[in-house]
Amino acid sequence: MRAGLVEGKSAAITGAAQGIGLEIARLLHEEGAKVMILDVNEDQAASAAASLGEGAVGRGCDVTDEDSVRDAVEATVAEFGCLDIFVNNAGITRDSSLGKMTLADFEAVLNVHLKGSWLGVRAASAVMREAGSGSIINMSSLSGKSGNFGQSNYSSAKAGIVGLTKSAAKELAHKGVRVNAVQPGLIRTPMTEAMPPDIFAAREADIPMKRAGEPREVAGAVLFLASEHSSYMTGAVLEVGGGRLM
Repeated sequence: MRAGLVEGKSAAITGAAQGIGLEIARLLHEEGAKVMILDVNEDQAASAAASLGEGAVGRGCDVTDEDSVRDAVEATVAEFGCLDIFVNNAGITRDSSLGKMTLADFEAVLNVHLKGSWLGVRAASAVMREAGSGSIINMSSLSGKSGNFGQSNYSSAKAGIVGLTKSAAKELAHKGVRVNAVQPGLIRTPMTEAMPPDIFAAREADIPMKRAGEPREVAGAVLFLASEHSSYMTGAVLEVGGGRLM
């Protein structure tokens, strides 16, 4: 029986009670990591952890709150003895055209995605610098590269995460801490499947592979960046979009 790619490691994943975040937690767990499932909904986080079994713990975490993020990192270290992998995955959408979007909806999306990722990078890297190693993975999006109609907030936040990733990577590389990002494209989740069928089909038709991706395919990219197979990679941005923006 082969050893898992992250055997003996510990990981914390934000926004991991469902969707892509839960699939990331599941794959890291399958590959040998102990996982801390963080989510603003503590009950859902606990249920998600229970579904994975031994070596998975659920905890509430508001990624927009500095103390909550710091406490989550400290709780992971207390539970597992270390923090090797941190995934900034939590996100929300508040879609609307530029003229109709409220300032509150613009700020809410930036707070969760960009501020939340910054707080996660800062808290996780404080622990990892002391250990002399660690991998931080930030979830961006292809919409941060191309922009999406009705998503000036989301696209801005996801573009900002790329800048955050590269700046943090430069600051932390000499401490043995790697920071990379993943940019998913159209992924089949409950959120995207709620789109009108004709819109979803049109978006799939624009993808060279002619299909939406699966959460597991995004998780696979995260696993690679979390593992020693990417040990000489930092500041990288991996597209998982079926070739959409080639």
